[in-house]
Amino acid sequence: AMAAAKTDFPPVTWAQRKDSVFITIALADVKDEKITLEGDKLEFSGKSGGKDYAITLEFFKELDPAAEESKYSVMPREVHFHVMKKETDEEYWPRLIKDKALAKSHTKIDWSRYIDEDDEAEAGGFDTSGMGGGMNFANMMGGGGMGGMGGMGG
Repeated sequence: AMAAAKTDFPPVTWAQRKDSVFITIALADVKDEKITLEGDKLEFSGKSGGKDYAITLEFFKELDPAAEESKYSVMPREVHFHVMKKETDEEYWPRLIKDKALAKSHTKIDWSRYIDEDDEAEAGGFDTSGMGGGMNFANMMGGGGMGGMGGMGG
């Protein structure tokens, strides 16, 4: 444990579609980032502006980090995650994470990417072109060769 260094929660915004979530950690010029994405949680830590930040988000429901479209990108002004849901055609989640209180205090709706569930047909999916190539989680986790196996009990 590191004594004396105070770790802050980074600002987290998110939006969703039936098949995916888009999470933004709004920290500029992130250094020493450590990112672990599992089906049920995202762990992030890093430095920005000389401060230490860390957060663990336990998702409301399972995501699918191994999906080809699941990726993250460390941008100059923020860190983006576009992650496919395990169930790609279900009702919108009421919140990003299980913990209601934490969801209220530490996650905000990303209004620039928000759409109403009823409008998704017209609005379409997320524009991930701004993420550049992005890093694929499957690659990051050395999960090559897992592609196209489909879910259990499909």
